[in-house]
Amino acid sequence: MSYLTKSVENLTVAQWAYDNGHYNASANRAYYAVFQAALAALANVSVITSEERVSHERAQALFARELITRRKLYSSDFKSHLLTLQTVRELADYKPMLVSSNVASRQLKKAKEFVHAVSAKLTTF
Repeated sequence: MSYLTKSVENLTVAQWAYDNGHYNASANRAYYAVFQAALAALANVSVITSEERVSHERAQALFARELITRRKLYSSDFKSHLLTLQTVRELADYKPMLVSSNVASRQLKKAKEFVHAVSAKLTTF
């Protein structure tokens, strides 16, 4: 469950960064919280191994196909979360424009929903 531990840690840091006005850092950590939660969920049902290196694009595709569409373990609302959060994370990391408080707040909300949903499922298996 190390992916889930990392996910929760990143969510905590995202909240701290947001609370302290570091919106770019919050957006970055919110994305990684979701990415690592997705990896935890995929490893939990043996779609990937916990040692396997998985690209961001592959994690998004596998989560949507295997855990939402095929196995119906998660809400279809989560289908776009990884891509949406990654898009804002890339803006925060690679563009001169700054992430606003409102955008960072939305990122954090989506990350919390996603991580909590994965955490709840992993504790029921």
